[in-house]
Amino acid sequence: MNTQLKNINECLVSGTEILTIDVLLKEFNEVKGHKGEALMILFDGYCHSEIFDGVILNGGVDTQRQDAGSNLRTLSARYILQGKDFEGKECRIFIENNGTSDGGRFTTTPKILTDSEALKELEDTDLVGSISSTDEEGHIQIHICVK
Repeated sequence: MNTQLKNINECLVSGTEILTIDVLLKEFNEVKGHKGEALMILFDGYCHSEIFDGVILNGGVDTQRQDAGSNLRTLSARYILQGKDFEGKECRIFIENNGTSDGGRFTTTPKILTDSEALKELEDTDLVGSISSTDEEGHIQIHICVK
């Protein structure tokens, strides 16, 4: 089973997938310090799902940090999607996606804020996320599921 299918299946085992976000990695900025390293990845992309259809606005960033001598890597991605909810109304969704990796895949805990009346329940919903690669270089997918 390829990595993408494995991560999607793991996400679905945890709950129903509500958003699949296609992320296009644009720029990498890194510093390797004496006590660890930090990486900031700028990105854009899009989302086509049953509940939302839109694009990532300029300014999406994933910040990763790892202490020297540790296998634990933390991730904190923040971005805003703009598009239409399932009722066809214009809206925005802010996503803060925090997670960790112990040298393997990242598991995340997304938090959502939205100005959509139809999607407002997502602000109070427990979510879980996973990240999968695609066949295209610089292209990943974020899978957000209801726990």
